[in-house]
Amino acid sequence: MAMAVQQGEATPLYKDASAPVEARVRDLLGRMTLREKAAQMAQIERTVASPRALAELAAGSVLNGGGSAPSERDSPADWARMVDGMQRLALSSRLGVPILYGTDAVHGHNNVYGATVFPHNGRRAPAKDGAARALEVRATGIHWTFAPCVAVCRDPRWGRCYESYSEDPETVRSLTTVVTGLQGQPPADHPHGYPFLASVRENVLAWDGGTDKGINEGDTISSYDHLESMHVAPYLDCTAQGVATVMASHSKWNGERLHSCRHLLTDILKGKLGFKGFVISDWEGIDKICEPRPAQGSDYRYCIAQSVNAGMDMIMIPYRFEEFLEHLLSLVETGEIPMSRIDDAVERILRVKFISGVFEHPFSDPSLLDMVGCKEHRLLAREAVRKSMVLLKNGKNQKESLLPLDKNAKRILVTGTHADDIGYQCGGWTIAWGGNSGKITPGTSILEAIKESVGAQTEVVYESCARETTIETGVFSYAVVVVGEVPYSESVGDRADLSIPFNGSDLITRVASKIPTLVIVVSGRPLDIETQVLEKIYALVAAWLPGTEGMGVADCLFGHHDFVGTLPVTWHRSVDQLPINAGDANYDPLFPVGYGLNMFQSDDNST
Repeated sequence: MAMAVQQGEATPLYKDASAPVEARVRDLLGRMTLREKAAQMAQIERTVASPRALAELAAGSVLNGGGSAPSERDSPADWARMVDGMQRLALSSRLGVPILYGTDAVHGHNNVYGATVFPHNGRRAPAKDGAARALEVRATGIHWTFAPCVAVCRDPRWGRCYESYSEDPETVRSLTTVVTGLQGQPPADHPHGYPFLASVRENVLAWDGGTDKGINEGDTISSYDHLESMHVAPYLDCTAQGVATVMASHSKWNGERLHSCRHLLTDILKGKLGFKGFVISDWEGIDKICEPRPAQGSDYRYCIAQSVNAGMDMIMIPYRFEEFLEHLLSLVETGEIPMSRIDDAVERILRVKFISGVFEHPFSDPSLLDMVGCKEHRLLAREAVRKSMVLLKNGKNQKESLLPLDKNAKRILVTGTHADDIGYQCGGWTIAWGGNSGKITPGTSILEAIKESVGAQTEVVYESCARETTIETGVFSYAVVVVGEVPYSESVGDRADLSIPFNGSDLITRVASKIPTLVIVVSGRPLDIETQVLEKIYALVAAWLPGTEGMGVADCLFGHHDFVGTLPVTWHRSVDQLPINAGDANYDPLFPVGYGLNMFQSDDNST
């Protein structure tokens, strides 16, 4: 065994890649001062990751907030240079402990211009899609993605519903295999709950609601038994796959903030579920333990004590690093936080760092840069689009099906706010935190995909909002109306009104009154579709938020591939029914969870 450093005579054990991980953890932990331990528990935003923060104070982790990037339309190489520069500073600290850099790569490396953006609600081959996402993230020198989200969405009014795989916990559990895609497949004898990473070159660390009335950061009101059966189960699957980190929710459980809930963070997650990685707070999450926010002075000190004692290991501060550090040191010195809790937190953080390989491979691999937005990954995303879409209606009766569309029709109309907008297709968490409209990143819009799919003699007429004269006199074989939501993230997306924005129902009605019409809904959740509107149209497709690869939509519309998707959530008749979930008494949805047609089935129960 290597000896401790004495006058530079020996290599410390923690730097010996051949030594057991736990031995390296103990060795490094024993060398750290309290201040160095406390700094490891801090995650700071990239804009405050200064030489002092990284080299002198040795902050443990850096992240970029949504929309925070090194430059406008930054290249993958720009990102890699930024992260590598921060890593060099961290390695120049007294003990040379590298940082973990984290990012919200929730549906692709979605902060990076030109990256492949997968569907938000993609529900097929998550492991394969996760592996592609991991490669693009690693190409930029980043080690850690704040994904997947394994929340169970029970109310579509919630602004994070599109981040959830389903209202059904068993469906969510079946799709936690995205963890394996991101981190790699652990061997059969891998200890349950122990973090795992298969390849430091090709994989990244992964992490990881039922709030009342769909309010983001709201309150989950339930017994523990219900919480366990509905919301905790997917985390057991993630820990079984060696997930490295878990992020606490901003939400409450029966009035108690999860950021200060010792029962869930320590007794359940770390105790009952056997999780050996580390728990990280959400953005300024500990501040929200106190009201009003942001917490100041003694209140902030109280928030730190409550969260750390509850079992929080790393705090996403993200800006108040030195203030946090001084409070944490004082809390330990006064005995308000026991030293054993600090050692446990730092032990978990160091364990993940050693397993991640960041000590041996701290910098980006330039040979991976060409993987970002590559053709192979875009084809995977295209496949994910067509497998996620759900056909809800096809024809007024069995003899009048509209799909597959005739690609050789003489003249067709394409209209709607979402027909030619990459930003709308991608939704939130894309380039900007809340997303945006327009050509925010390279991709193929639904309109462009339709134009590419039809025959050379077919005329495609496009108007964002079809004029009456066009509808009345156009003589179209059929129309495609593409409507949906504007992009949003988190609380911004909380909506009590789920009607189609931009008077979408009016546009559908005007077009469908004169032309056989297919409606495509681009949204993160079910929207209101009135019975009279549904009766007028010939076909209805839920495209969710398909991302950059609009060709996946056209693949199904024109019959190159059949629809295979089914509804992961209940499609309500009216918001007055919400929340509505399978198994409820008097369950009477517009379309039940699990519903989905292919192009050769009749639609006899859509209304």
